[in-house]
Amino acid sequence: MNKPLLPGALVNGQPATLGVMGGGQLGRMFVHAAQAMGYFTAVLDPDTASPAGLVSHHHVQTDYLDEQGLAQLIQRCAAITTEFENVPAPALVTLGAHRPVAPSADAVAIAQDRALEKAHFVRCGVPVAPHAVIATPAQLAAVSADLLPGILKTARMGYDGKGQIRVKTAQELADAWAQLKNVPCVLEKMLPLKAECSVLVARGADGQMVNFPVQLNLHREGILAVTTVTEGAVPTELADKAVAATRAIAEGLNYVGVLCVEFFILEGGQLVVNEMAPRPHNSGHYTLDACDQSQFDLQVRTLAGLPLTQPRQHSQAIMLNLLGDLWPEGGSPAWDQVLALPGTHLHLYGKLSARPGRKMGHLNITGATPEAVRTTALQAAALLGIEAL
Repeated sequence: MNKPLLPGALVNGQPATLGVMGGGQLGRMFVHAAQAMGYFTAVLDPDTASPAGLVSHHHVQTDYLDEQGLAQLIQRCAAITTEFENVPAPALVTLGAHRPVAPSADAVAIAQDRALEKAHFVRCGVPVAPHAVIATPAQLAAVSADLLPGILKTARMGYDGKGQIRVKTAQELADAWAQLKNVPCVLEKMLPLKAECSVLVARGADGQMVNFPVQLNLHREGILAVTTVTEGAVPTELADKAVAATRAIAEGLNYVGVLCVEFFILEGGQLVVNEMAPRPHNSGHYTLDACDQSQFDLQVRTLAGLPLTQPRQHSQAIMLNLLGDLWPEGGSPAWDQVLALPGTHLHLYGKLSARPGRKMGHLNITGATPEAVRTTALQAAALLGIEAL
């Protein structure tokens, strides 16, 4: 794209339309942000009731590799993004041959493979956990005892704690690899973790880059449960290192779009990169209510080639992830009581059925001080039946 795609513009006589591969909640929030700025939107997703498809101007209901579906998206859209990293990279290659695609197929392909991802982090000079790639029996046999105990993770298609097995001995490692059907894996040494954090950056095609504050994250059973972005939640020196590392990772990819990088904070205070997501991220949902621009606003800007300005956080914030476990059978949580609390902002994703572990929405709590936000968050968690923060 040689010049910005302006909101409300006409392209070949049609309203400027931005496309997204994937119709989940991240796509839905991207669609809302794009429409608020005056763009038309198109979603490609096979689900008739996809959250993003239900609110978009156009819903191309096909598989991600369907040639006719991709052709429809190309015909309708001036530029195209993705809402999750497991969209097949070949589909992005096809789209990228005809339209600007951000992030690129190359960047997404690296994020889809833990081995390639780890190699990229090493190239960028970012600290990673000691690890080994296991794709053959010879590589399994060569694993150093120093990497045990560790976590064996499938190189591809692992998310929210799926495709991961903890191992303590060489025999457990061999058994775990067999349990994972001998697919390529990465073994990571278990490290003494104190906390986890993440950083979101947005980078334009011109190389301009901005970032949000560092987010302190709490996971339960491999799924993000709570994000805290309050003054002092992450020490300044550590936060600066995390931002610098994330920017280096994005720069090394020549990345265009919104990128999230997750980090482990070790007991000794060291920072180690965990993984990256080539898209907006659950831990950035607080930006919808606590910042002057959300992560989805910046996703729109990077895709359309619009200028990037450094986002400003105007409120202290805590985000609670809302899983289907909170829904009583045949009913809804006590939203009236939750929304009676000060600074609460409810975001539900339009999913028609709740089930355990399914991400149904999130609750942002904003306020003037970290103490006020935490007090309200604890009250909301108690009302919803969420484990104490």
